[in-house]
Amino acid sequence: MALSQRLEFRQSQALVMTPQLMQAIKLLQLSSLDLAAYVESELEKNPLLERASDDDNAPAAPEPEAGEGDDAGGGESGGDSAGTPDWNNENLETSRASMEQGLGTELENVFPDADDGGEKIATAEPPPPAYSEWSGVGAGGQDGDYNLESFVSEAETLADHLAQQMALAISDPAARMIGQYLIDMVDEAGYLSGDLDAVADKLGAPRHDVDAVLAILQTFDPSGVCARNLTECIAIQLRERDRFDPAMQKLVAHLDLLAKRDLAALRRLCGVDEEDLADMIAEIRHLNPKPGLAFGSTMVQPIVPDVFVRAAPDGTWQVELNSDTLPKVLISQRYYARVSKGAHSDKDKTYLADCLQTATWLVRALDQRAKTILKVSSEIVRQQDGFFAKGVQHLRPLNLKTVADAISMHESTVSRVTSNKYMATSRGIFELKYFFTSSIASADGGEAHSAEAVRDRIRRLIDSETAADVLSDDTIVDKLRATGIDIARRTVAKYREAMRIPSSVQRRREKQAAS
Repeated sequence: MALSQRLEFRQSQALVMTPQLMQAIKLLQLSSLDLAAYVESELEKNPLLERASDDDNAPAAPEPEAGEGDDAGGGESGGDSAGTPDWNNENLETSRASMEQGLGTELENVFPDADDGGEKIATAEPPPPAYSEWSGVGAGGQDGDYNLESFVSEAETLADHLAQQMALAISDPAARMIGQYLIDMVDEAGYLSGDLDAVADKLGAPRHDVDAVLAILQTFDPSGVCARNLTECIAIQLRERDRFDPAMQKLVAHLDLLAKRDLAALRRLCGVDEEDLADMIAEIRHLNPKPGLAFGSTMVQPIVPDVFVRAAPDGTWQVELNSDTLPKVLISQRYYARVSKGAHSDKDKTYLADCLQTATWLVRALDQRAKTILKVSSEIVRQQDGFFAKGVQHLRPLNLKTVADAISMHESTVSRVTSNKYMATSRGIFELKYFFTSSIASADGGEAHSAEAVRDRIRRLIDSETAADVLSDDTIVDKLRATGIDIARRTVAKYREAMRIPSSVQRRREKQAAS
């Protein structure tokens, strides 16, 4: 075959992801808090964007009529005394001499100068008000109230709390260096993570010195801090309470048996009766397994629903967006028109055009995001009508494709919309992905069952069992199949473990111990 050069035309299709499209897709999967932070950053960067408020359409305050309040017409003086001006008198003297006479002082600001032997220096303008930590407007500000933001203090971290105690407990510089290094290895729960041999090698200190410093740190507040495992944490707290006797040592050394509720084996190891063992277990339960969480913990953000679902008078469901979670931004066309008149260079014109394009896209993207969330949520409510009316037992199997086909969208779009979005209903607040569950076949060939509904039935069966009749996984399978649910035993075990429900053996021990 001979090699030659030639021109050919080819036609092909390709998906082009523009930056605007990528940003719009990103906005879909942002939560309400992340979206608010993103919009705030755009408001700071783009001068053409402004935050819309409820007062934008409020009527302006009426201006005083011309001549009102400053009428200097003639009239007789109605003052009670010559030294006190009458502010309600229309014939008020406004000359400098009369004002100085009425106020009893000159209008100049006179300040003593200590370096000039008490000589007074007159100045025409007062100095700026001095800053005061008690007020946000300075010591001479108009607002006499305190600025509360000045009193906001930083939360004390666990490392700072331990370092303050170490400064009083350890005086040797070398020991302090070891102690500070160990404090930096303490995690947020209060446990010391890391190998002490590696610490000794890195610091060039003997291992016994590291152990001695660690022993001092373990006496600090909160009790149980700087422990290397749960057993040591509980032992430290028991020692401080003077309750670490031989029987308690055996119990702490076999916490795995306590987790399995094997009380018979614990009684044999500890050499105590049932009453003493119950008291020992109750004492351990009152201890703090994570003492460090009391310091420097981050504030938990409450869940803010994006969608509200309410029952309508006609028996249907009303779906509406939470307006508080929707950022309200506008394009300042008046500011753009004013600034564009002064833009003469190509660089300025290009910058204004980019800002206008970005602002227009953001407003449209936010509007499209809200419409998409409402559309997907409405379809979810329509598909899961039984859940809203009767409860979780009537939750239907649902996947992304079913919703996407119903609203003519792609599955990936539905997946992004349902991420980090929450729906407030009469039965509680649920994540939108909660309504998408896998299906479990029916034993009689009927309609499939939702996996979440099956988990709820398993939980109800276990909650209703008695100490004399604890249900095994096989028994639960038989009961579910009797109600038309075809499920395997391993699936029941998987659902039970996901709900953190112990096995039938452990549940029997717990119920017998409680009785």
